[in-house]
Amino acid sequence: MMRFGGLVRLAVAVTLVPCMMATSVLAWGHDGHSMINRLAVTYLPGDVPEFLRSKAAQDAMDYYGPQPDQFRNGDPTLFSTMVPEHDINLEEADLGGPLPRRRYEYMKALAAAQAAHPNMDLSAQNAGLLPYSTYEYYVSLLSAMRDYRRELAAKRDTKPAENEIVFLAGELGHFVADGSQPLHTTINYNGWIGENPNGYSTSKKLHGLVEGDYVHLNVKAADVAPLVEPTKPMVLADPFEDFVRYLRHSHTFVEETYRLEKAGGFAGAGTPEAKTFTDARLADGAIELRNMIYTAWLRSGDPVPPYKPN
Repeated sequence: MMRFGGLVRLAVAVTLVPCMMATSVLAWGHDGHSMINRLAVTYLPGDVPEFLRSKAAQDAMDYYGPQPDQFRNGDPTLFSTMVPEHDINLEEADLGGPLPRRRYEYMKALAAAQAAHPNMDLSAQNAGLLPYSTYEYYVSLLSAMRDYRRELAAKRDTKPAENEIVFLAGELGHFVADGSQPLHTTINYNGWIGENPNGYSTSKKLHGLVEGDYVHLNVKAADVAPLVEPTKPMVLADPFEDFVRYLRHSHTFVEETYRLEKAGGFAGAGTPEAKTFTDARLADGAIELRNMIYTAWLRSGDPVPPYKPN
């Protein structure tokens, strides 16, 4: 499994830094991504190494949370390549059958389904790749945690491994957080398309309004923390399958998002119902991320499974 070498090398060279001012309304927006990442490591259990629960790690996670959206804005040639990593249109993806564990098997399944749906674009670039980008970062984090254990056991300097772990946890957090936003799971990601009997918004400004502007103006980490703190960290039996279930759960809130928007829930100060809804979606993101980090840490102590070539 590739460990995102260039980005990891960049991360190791960067000191753990405090959060930056909000500058983007992509994905959950700067604020939403930062708070999900910070809350996830803040409420990790005590059997996770202290460096990953420290104030420095919280600040770094806060910073790293929004960064993948900035990466894709760095060069126009990267934008179309990187955007599909952040979402999945389940209405289209499911036409290829149950989501396979590997991204190239998923691409083949979509290609096989294309003939039966000639009026649709079932390319992975259109349908989205979020389960795969997320799981690949999870496996990379797991590998880095194994490296940390090895360096610790050998009484060598663990700081490079610690920096890599925090970076990879922060990158993983971005994609996990994307999955808690219902608009990242649907063809209706930025305005309702097709039949619209309920008169939902077709505005191409809706996505940024719901997850960027509204969150920035109305939601603080202190509002979301009481929904995360009391929950018990879980060890995931199968992180890939669990993340797919998480995406499907998020998808059940797509129409609710549009209903709330139609009622003015995300305009200005919005409505109490929209606030409760948004707090809960952000909390689900923080809980899922904490569970994935915790699972990676515990599983990193297991024997490395033997390599099985395809």
